[in-house]
Amino acid sequence: MVPACLWLLCLSVPQVLLKAQPAELYVEVPENYGGNFPLYLTKLPLHHEETEGQIVLLGDSGMVAEGPFAVDPESGFLLVTRALDREEQAEYRLQVTLETEDGRVLGGPQPVLVHVKDENDQASGHQTTATIDVSIVENTWVPLEPIHLAENLEVPYPHLIAQVHWSGGDVCYHLESQPPGPFDADTEGKLYVTRGLDRESQAEYLLQVWAQNTRGEDYAEPLELQVVVTDENDNAPVCPPRGPPISIPELSPPGTEITRLSAEDADAPGSPNAHIVYRLLIPEPEGRAFELDPTSGSMTLGAAPLQAGQNFLLQVLAVDLAGAEGGLSSTCEVAVLITDINDHAPEFTTSQIGPISLPEDTEPGTLVATLMATDADLEPAFRVMDFAIEAGDVERTFGLDWEPDTGHAQLWLRKNLSYEAAPSYKLVVVVRSVVDLVGPDPGPGSTATVTVLVERVVPPPKLDQESYEASVPVSTPAGSLLLTIQPSDPMSSPLRFSLVNDSESWLCIEEGSGEVHTARPLQGAQPGDTYTVLVEAQDADKPGLSASVTLKLHFLKAQPAPTLLPALVPAQHLCTPRQSHGVVISGASGNSDLASGQGPYSFALGPNPTVQRDWRLQALNDSHAYLTLALHWVEPQEHVVPVVVSHNDQMWQLLVRVVVCRCNVEGQCLRKVGRLKGMPTKLSAVGILVGTLAAIGFFLILIFTHLALSRKKDLDQPVDSVPLRAAV
Repeated sequence: MVPACLWLLCLSVPQVLLKAQPAELYVEVPENYGGNFPLYLTKLPLHHEETEGQIVLLGDSGMVAEGPFAVDPESGFLLVTRALDREEQAEYRLQVTLETEDGRVLGGPQPVLVHVKDENDQASGHQTTATIDVSIVENTWVPLEPIHLAENLEVPYPHLIAQVHWSGGDVCYHLESQPPGPFDADTEGKLYVTRGLDRESQAEYLLQVWAQNTRGEDYAEPLELQVVVTDENDNAPVCPPRGPPISIPELSPPGTEITRLSAEDADAPGSPNAHIVYRLLIPEPEGRAFELDPTSGSMTLGAAPLQAGQNFLLQVLAVDLAGAEGGLSSTCEVAVLITDINDHAPEFTTSQIGPISLPEDTEPGTLVATLMATDADLEPAFRVMDFAIEAGDVERTFGLDWEPDTGHAQLWLRKNLSYEAAPSYKLVVVVRSVVDLVGPDPGPGSTATVTVLVERVVPPPKLDQESYEASVPVSTPAGSLLLTIQPSDPMSSPLRFSLVNDSESWLCIEEGSGEVHTARPLQGAQPGDTYTVLVEAQDADKPGLSASVTLKLHFLKAQPAPTLLPALVPAQHLCTPRQSHGVVISGASGNSDLASGQGPYSFALGPNPTVQRDWRLQALNDSHAYLTLALHWVEPQEHVVPVVVSHNDQMWQLLVRVVVCRCNVEGQCLRKVGRLKGMPTKLSAVGILVGTLAAIGFFLILIFTHLALSRKKDLDQPVDSVPLRAAV
């Protein structure tokens, strides 16, 4: 029994031999072919598309073939470039290899045997006339080889393509074509094509030829002849219909495929006539925005950036014959639309808003500010925004309202403000896209800062009375103090007073103190009349805050001047420069008869302008007044200040003695001290000092003169008269 491994070996050896030695490729060519050249014979079984090698054709001698054969480098077809003559050479043995540029063999060698088919094209060299009796012992009705006819052949028609022969006599020929075609046969058995063929309409025909007698009876089975219509480049590439625009998202990377063009050519598939290449035509954006693979028709994005919303209508030229000269072409159109993506973050038009001042009594629900943001994206869905207060509002005092697709946000006050709790706010508002952002994160433009300052609300000044009234005799002299307008809170801000409608100019008011005086005698005033003026008080620090009250003066009948002498008030002292204390004056002092009875006292300085300049009189209550210095400095001496007192239609004058002096730190008056008896004056002290110095100078002059005379006497004596001094 034969082992199984031996069987396997026997089966594998032929396969190895077959793989090692490719089978010889047999090709048959009719001699004296009358069609177009080059004539494509067969496709070589070398897969040159998968490698970068080149096909090399060798002849019988192993040298590069220079004869009538060649290889199409694009399609890999073996072709013949001219007509062949069987009588000249009946067979051609070729070898085809696939090699690199440096000679390295990538595939092959593939042996090819080209057989030249015989045609009846030779006559005998010598002609003689003879009678020959021939006995047909064998049928000469033999099949014909396939015929290759080029389409659209430009020759006179009918054109002879083949001939059949029945050896017997009395024969006629009948031809039929499947499918029906422009073919015919004559009485001699010659087959003709009557007009040009179109391969795209019909690529092959099967001809059947019958040999019949005159009665239409067949002598034998019909001969079959296959007619193959070879291709000619008579069809231009057909572009696919232009469809809707191809949408490509912006920011797509270079190399992104847009589409793959696939033009169709009705010529023979796989032949150069149907080999289409592509070329991008204008218009094309600058910077190579699109790339086109000429072989595959793949259109991709280039390196140039594109913006959303751009539309392109690109023209692509499709050319057969692999783009060689003479190829037919068509122009294809491709519409491209660059669609938007959410690659832009919304940004505020203004990053800093304010400062916005709000009084602390602003009502909740007040609009504080309106913020505006924009988004550079084109798609409406990508422009939908969301706003939020990110920082600066821990107590949620403020709020935002917005419509997502408008880009406007309104900042509202939600709660009451308090200057003491928060004098200012720095609100950080952010805007975001509702749809997720593609690309970089939002930049600083997506944040806006709103600064809000809270203003302290200061109430308007309040006076101690809602209205003021005073009764004034029509004989009141100019400069008389009528009353004093005062704030209700002595610790409030200082006020500035003024009269608004003093039509008669009878009154004046001290701007800082609020004291109302008569500016001139009340000429024209009648007893029983009422004179009304408006007093306005403004805050000295904030002029916008003010209050006003009415002042009514009731004019009284003039009283006769009192016959009593002015009453003297005991002397008191005040310090200069001015200090805070003053002199209290009682209305009941002076004459007790005039001061008797109930009712308030009215005090006024005397009409002397100097007195009114240097002194200030202010009512303390209904019975007392307070006298102080009006100037910072008043000459230190004793002053007599006249004060006019009115009470119950009575009027009298007080003479207030005030000693103005310099004071120590304790407010005590410093008085001048006279010279004591027996004590030297300054002048006598200076005279004594000068006399003493003169006496000392005189004695010094005497001493120095004596010394100078003694030294001169010693120098006038001889040397030897000077006694020697013994050395010790």
